[in-house]
Amino acid sequence: MKFDFEYMLSLFPEIIKFLPIVLYIGTLSFLLAIVIGFVFSIIIKNKVKILYPILKVIISYSRGVPTLIQIFILYFGVPQIFPSFSSMNAITAVIIALSLRNGAYLSEVFRSAFLAVDKEQYEACLSVNMTKWQALRTVILPQVVRISIPPAGNYYIMIIKDTSLAFTIGVIDMMARAKLEAAVSYKFLEAYLMVGIIYWMISIVLSFLQSKLEHAVEKPYRKEELK
Repeated sequence: MKFDFEYMLSLFPEIIKFLPIVLYIGTLSFLLAIVIGFVFSIIIKNKVKILYPILKVIISYSRGVPTLIQIFILYFGVPQIFPSFSSMNAITAVIIALSLRNGAYLSEVFRSAFLAVDKEQYEACLSVNMTKWQALRTVILPQVVRISIPPAGNYYIMIIKDTSLAFTIGVIDMMARAKLEAAVSYKFLEAYLMVGIIYWMISIVLSFLQSKLEHAVEKPYRKEELK
């Protein structure tokens, strides 16, 4: 059977229709992962009693278990123990799973970013009568954000790609549509190649936007270096 290039192109408008759901799941998961990662990093950095050892186990689990298995456990397994979770829909399950998994990774990104900021800057802020919150908000956090943008941006791209696992629990997204088209036409290569190309295009666009953001954030620091 020869490759049907025209058929592959004809799938583009059918698959791209589901791009909004992919961006919704990916973006919301990323934003929640940032919050989770930031909270986790503070707990780890300060080694908060009781929470610290529990968090170490959660992070180890999130990093060590494949994403697909985490989604299955959350969607199919958890409701067996906690029946109240039976009402959780597939999209919510995917968002929670991706948020927790990537929040665990981002916690290390943020922790490293905090450690990269010289402690003397914080002490200098306190010496000029700034409050701890003022020092954190105006001096420390801007630098943490600047350091975190490159790795965090990469995690956003990875989360977007991981949304392709959502179809395994019934979410109708780009991957689900490609699978349906392939099942009808038996042209699996064309269907899966097209959805792969679309994800590739998304990654290229997001990488470009990330580089622009990095350039904008670095601009004030470049000016300081030139002085």
